[in-house]
Amino acid sequence: MSGAGQTLYLKLSQNSIVSEREVQLCDVAKLECTDIGIRRAVRQMEIWHFGSDEKRDRTQVFSVLYLIERIHKDFPELEIVNLGAPDFVIHYEPSPENRAVQYLKAGIVCVILFFGGAFTIMTFFQDVAVGEVFDRFYLRVAGVSPTGVTPLEVSFCIGIAVGIMAFYNHAGRKKITDDPTPIQAAMRKYEQDVDTARIETSSRKGNNIDVDN
Repeated sequence: MSGAGQTLYLKLSQNSIVSEREVQLCDVAKLECTDIGIRRAVRQMEIWHFGSDEKRDRTQVFSVLYLIERIHKDFPELEIVNLGAPDFVIHYEPSPENRAVQYLKAGIVCVILFFGGAFTIMTFFQDVAVGEVFDRFYLRVAGVSPTGVTPLEVSFCIGIAVGIMAFYNHAGRKKITDDPTPIQAAMRKYEQDVDTARIETSSRKGNNIDVDN
């Protein structure tokens, strides 16, 4: 089939999650075409296959041009109109977590938030006197005044170190996961703002290169 005289409308989601290694076009996009045969064939078209490395090979970024090229191999004369994102991301998650595990994680987060909020309130009313808060807490729990370094200070120091590594997604020079770090995300946002400012400034000054009216 060449697809001559037919138009395929493609609407891509910017972020999609799949549970199978073989990714079909219908897993990441919605399609519409008056020719039912073309629409069915394109929907079942395999666009990517995730490898066996489940820890690293779980995220892939694509351009819509890759999909258009793939579709044109089977339907060279088919006109394709993209109504969605020009670039998109596919995440591969082979097995969804058990509901009990999800509840357990939610419970752990709630406990951390509860004690973290309580600690924040106590230090706020003590003018951020963390040492004094620890001394009073230790006195109430242990019944004696602390005479040196207590487990509270040790846990506090370890917690700060672990929290910083988890937040910035780095342990030394090694990234913990393949996800972009907050610094990388902020830099990409900064680059976009700079590019937008340059384009607008150049357009206002008439220095941009464009076709003649």
